[in-house]
Amino acid sequence: MSTAYHPQTHGQIEVVNRCLETYLRCMTSERPKEWLKWLPLSDWWYNTNYHFSLKCSPYEVLYGQKPPLHVPYLAGTALVDVVDRSLQSREDFIKLLKHHLLQAMNRMKMQADKHRKERQFEVGDLIYVKLQPYRQDSVSHRTSHKLAPKYFGPFEILAKVGTVAYKLKLPDDAKIHSVFHVSILKKSISNHPIEEVIPSELTTLGQVKAEPVAILKQQTVLRKRRFLEQVLIQWS
Repeated sequence: MSTAYHPQTHGQIEVVNRCLETYLRCMTSERPKEWLKWLPLSDWWYNTNYHFSLKCSPYEVLYGQKPPLHVPYLAGTALVDVVDRSLQSREDFIKLLKHHLLQAMNRMKMQADKHRKERQFEVGDLIYVKLQPYRQDSVSHRTSHKLAPKYFGPFEILAKVGTVAYKLKLPDDAKIHSVFHVSILKKSISNHPIEEVIPSELTTLGQVKAEPVAILKQQTVLRKRRFLEQVLIQWS
C-alpha cells in the first residue's frame, strides 16, 4: 500500500510484472519480438523461485509441495536426435539465463545503493519534515509556491514506529498524521527554524481548506468566439 507521503510502492502486481520483465529482458534481449514465446517459462521461473516474504516458493504455497527439480540434461541421453538437440539447447539457455539474472540483480543493487543513505534518529531529536505541496483545486495559479520552504519544523521525535518511521510532536492544530517515513525527515543542526508551524488549514487529504470571502472584480472576456465571465475572488 502506498501513501501520500511515501509513494514508492505500487502494489504486488507491479512487482510481479517488474520481475517478469527482468526475466524476459534476459531471455529476449537480442530477439525482443519473441517475448511471447518465453513468457510461460518466465512465469514458471518466478513461481518456482524462493521468495523471501513467503519463505518458500509460490508453487509450494499453491500446491502444498515443492516444485519439481530441474535435473541437468546430459547430452546423448535421449534416443531421438531432434529431442536430444532440443533438450541440450534448452539446458544451455537455462545456464545462460541464470548468469544474466545474477548480473542483472547485482547491477540493480549497485544502482540502488548509490541513492540510498541510512538514517537513524533518536527520541528527543529535533527533526525537519518535508511536506507534500498542498493544493487548492479552485486556484490555478499559486504564486511563489516553488520558492516556499520545503521543510517545516523543527519538531521533536516522540517515538520510533517500526524500522523506517518516526512519530513527531506536531502542533495541536495540525490536521495531518504525526507519523512520517524516514526519507522525508532531516535532522536539525541549527537553532534557527525554517518554518515553525504547519499550515493549520491542511485537511486530512493534504489540501488547503479555503472559503470565498468577497468578489473583488468581475469582467467578461472573449475566448474562442465565446463570451466568458471571469470573477476575482478573495479567499479566506
